[in-house]
Amino acid sequence: MRVAVISAEAVPYSKTGGLGDVAGALPKALKAVGIDSLLITPCYWQTKGEYIWHTAIDDLYVNWRGGTYHAKAFYSEANGSPTFLIDAPSYFHRDSIYGYREDHERFAFFSHAALTLLRRLGTAPDIVHLNDWHTGFAAVEIAESRRWDAFWRNTRTVFSIHNMAYQGGFGSEELWKFGFGSEFARNAFAFNGYASAMKAGLEASDTLSTVSRRYGYEIQTPENGYGLDWLTRLRADRLVGITNGVDYEVWNPATDPELPAHFDANDLSGKAECKRQLLDEFHLPVDLSRPVFASITRLTDQKGIDLMMQVAGEILATGSYIVSLGSGEKRYEDFWQRLRDHAPRQVGIYRGYNESLAHRIEAGADMFLMPSKFEPCGLNQMYSLRYGTVPIVRAVGGLDDTVENWDTVTGTGNGFKFGPYRADRFLERIYEALFAYADRDSWQRIQRNGMSIDNSWENAARKYVELYNWTLRL
Repeated sequence: MRVAVISAEAVPYSKTGGLGDVAGALPKALKAVGIDSLLITPCYWQTKGEYIWHTAIDDLYVNWRGGTYHAKAFYSEANGSPTFLIDAPSYFHRDSIYGYREDHERFAFFSHAALTLLRRLGTAPDIVHLNDWHTGFAAVEIAESRRWDAFWRNTRTVFSIHNMAYQGGFGSEELWKFGFGSEFARNAFAFNGYASAMKAGLEASDTLSTVSRRYGYEIQTPENGYGLDWLTRLRADRLVGITNGVDYEVWNPATDPELPAHFDANDLSGKAECKRQLLDEFHLPVDLSRPVFASITRLTDQKGIDLMMQVAGEILATGSYIVSLGSGEKRYEDFWQRLRDHAPRQVGIYRGYNESLAHRIEAGADMFLMPSKFEPCGLNQMYSLRYGTVPIVRAVGGLDDTVENWDTVTGTGNGFKFGPYRADRFLERIYEALFAYADRDSWQRIQRNGMSIDNSWENAARKYVELYNWTLRL
């Protein structure tokens, strides 16, 4: 089976969130289970040169907007699998990856260029795996082309929804510029008087997937469907939820080069040294008996920062530490700064993102806070589980699928989770976690329960292979 994964971002070439982690890891995981896979992603201005090996195609001519765009395709295997990076400077050499008025045009071009590249490579893939609204354009193009173009006749498409909130909307009058003038295409994109690339991907793809079982149900509701819940319900028989995996070659406390000491489920002693150095790095008093609560996240409304604001004072009142890594909305950044100024001996903050520090926080913290309003999958709670850092989460999306409440009677469970989006419910679970933390044997049982779970990409990749085989049989 030959699979082409197309994504607007992919680690290590580019990343703004979980999409980049997934798209970078999946082709490598597919290769490990015997699938002939490749990845296609843009070459951004931010893409580091050491990740690009050579120019694979210097003359990638893309028919575009009535003319020809001369693009290039670089080649790399920096993520462990064959990867082609579409180089189109006028579209991708920008100060940031997203956030431009013409983003819809940029990714319409990328989708078309990716399919042009696949044709140039000579062999049509059995499966084209598309990701989020940026690639909805490709879903329509393949669906249309199969009717008359022998190259695409046997190719099937899988469309993965990573975040339903972002839908790639634009004016319907622009469709013709991108080659979507047919009635089929116009209907596929049509949504509430404008065009939606997310809606097009949902409607035109052969099968759909999303990044957790729970989120697969949630996007069929008005609350999380963002106006497209009717379509996800209509196509529910073609929709599956597959929880993302973790790259244990990167996130493994037994081998992680970013850590000052290593540990595993059989020997947790190194975690204490990681905690010691984490407190020192944040210039906090080194008292290993006091718990460290951690947050690593984009500071946005989705991530439940307002709940953290409401419970932070109660956490500090217990004598605990809080460390935060992230950036985003100014009001949330200002809150963390005020909290740090108020309690400099209990609070440590890092504004921005630092991958190396993220590893050290996961290793040195005792508990991880993730009270998201919605969370399609989430990765940090799975990193936390692997690093013996007990997650306290809201029971939504992938958080609900991967975190099991601690049960003091049976000794099962790997964390703490709450339901209603309320600060008092969040605080209840925090107090329960502190109670368990005070019992060394119980706490280590929770840690080891989490560290023993297989959230590997190999496990996830096999489920994707099942999805691909099912898609080909339809």
